[in-house]
Amino acid sequence: MEISNTEIAGIFNQVAELLELKAENPFKVRAYRKAADALISLDRPVRDALADAGHGIPGIGDAIRAKIEEILATGRLQYLDRLREEIPPAIFLLTEVPGIGPKAAWRLHDALGIDDVESLLSMARAGRIREVPGFGSKTEANIIRSIELMRHAGERSPLYAAIPIADRIVDELGRVPGVTRVSAAGSLRRRRDTVGDVDIVAASEDPERVMDTFASLAIFREIPARGTTKSTGITETGLSCDLRVVSPEDYWTALHHLTGSKQHHVRLRGIAGRLGLKINEYGVFREDTGEPVPIDSEEDLYAALGMSYIPPELREDTGEIEASQEGRLPNLVARSSIKGDLHTHTKWSDGVGTVLEMAQTAQRLGYEYIAVTDHSRALGIARGLDRDRLLAQVEEIRRLSRDLRGIRILAGFEVDILKDGTLDMDDEVLEQLDIVVASIHSGFRQDRHSMTERILRAVHNPNVDILAHPTGRILGYRPGYEVDLDAVIKAAAETGTAMEINSYPDRLDLSDANARAARDAGVTIVIDTDSHSPSELVNIEFGVWVARRAWLEPRDILNCLTYDDLMSRLARKKRAAVVTS
Repeated sequence: MEISNTEIAGIFNQVAELLELKAENPFKVRAYRKAADALISLDRPVRDALADAGHGIPGIGDAIRAKIEEILATGRLQYLDRLREEIPPAIFLLTEVPGIGPKAAWRLHDALGIDDVESLLSMARAGRIREVPGFGSKTEANIIRSIELMRHAGERSPLYAAIPIADRIVDELGRVPGVTRVSAAGSLRRRRDTVGDVDIVAASEDPERVMDTFASLAIFREIPARGTTKSTGITETGLSCDLRVVSPEDYWTALHHLTGSKQHHVRLRGIAGRLGLKINEYGVFREDTGEPVPIDSEEDLYAALGMSYIPPELREDTGEIEASQEGRLPNLVARSSIKGDLHTHTKWSDGVGTVLEMAQTAQRLGYEYIAVTDHSRALGIARGLDRDRLLAQVEEIRRLSRDLRGIRILAGFEVDILKDGTLDMDDEVLEQLDIVVASIHSGFRQDRHSMTERILRAVHNPNVDILAHPTGRILGYRPGYEVDLDAVIKAAAETGTAMEINSYPDRLDLSDANARAARDAGVTIVIDTDSHSPSELVNIEFGVWVARRAWLEPRDILNCLTYDDLMSRLARKKRAAVVTS
């Protein structure tokens, strides 16, 4: 897919940041930032703008134009790669601390070997910072304070933590007399994996009454701002919630505007301008007369711009504008598209439900099948299964699957990928299973090469059907292990191994960007819950949201297949492995 103007602007902003870290000429830094701003403001793809013979792009000179052409041709910029290699990772980390600029970061790194924020804090508390020329005890105290403040300021909340809060506010405001519509907006409505705050839009002719109800909600510890049409509340967990009340006729344009993203809106404003229209949160207007264009839905808004409706999850300026204009928007996967869950746990390992309870709950959710994939023995804390216990569980699953009507239970296994890439179960046992999920639960600190080789060895095992939570990230806890994900994606495509979007709310791994990259490379995606109890099976919706943000359709997803098609697909993978071996 064509790289967007916003993505190229992001590359140039990264170049500018790295040049600042190298203390390069400020005019050079400014040139890249100016180019980034120019790209974001363009109302059409930069490739088309460059092709417009005789017309330059304001803010973009010949040197940067050549770099844009390189990015369009290769998808990357060698200059950025070189800059990254020239700067130690520690410098990036240190400059995240308020008050520490590039020069100070270099001095601390060179003098004390400080590699990260934790070692900086440790050195400051030990009184070592004041020993570095140019630093004193006051600076040392400021560093400690800045790090502590940084840990608590500007934190984003996981989507799963913000949704219940937004739902509660929407429910309460929806009961206020005179409120005709109310909805969450912002990054939460776009279903990003984390949100900075919660945005709520309500339609009413009596905003004062709505504000009174909002300010009285027990969910808030304080109301730091209250106005006639906009108020802010802070929850006990520190999450900021903004309410905007608009007139009913302005609701749809206000909802659309506050849903974002900013980059998406910039593009729409450019399209509107070429059509002689003006679009903002108050409506769509004819630019020459100021006459409003009737808007009774978001579909109407896009139709006024000659476009088909774009779902909120896609509004990130990653190709959705062009797809809408050309009739190429994907048929996004929906919760109803999912036919079963292929990664679940029971009391046989660390789950709290029996095989029967998990199956019955899955049946109530309308599934055709569910796979039981308890842990292997390497994960001792989870009471993982050895060979004998696994085979005993398989017998139970086969019996239950024969007895139950309306749902099939697959005998599966979540096998640990050990540090050398071997699997924590003999192949002769794995061959007897319906489905095998492979994953990493230990050894997260392996270097990038070792981790990549470890995963590649598992992916090439013909018994492995799914690579689970492929990057190992936990939202708000760890970013994931170092791995060459491109190499893993390539291997998964070659071997027919599915890669998972793990729907557990604090994982969401693969991310939307990684899932889209995997799909584009020919990898089949699977959306699983990794449930450890029957009640967690409903978490599938979190994975569906990730998949929608990744532009995935039902045809891209393994567990959108019917039971018969799924079993044929799994058998086909094993047959292909035998032929090529």
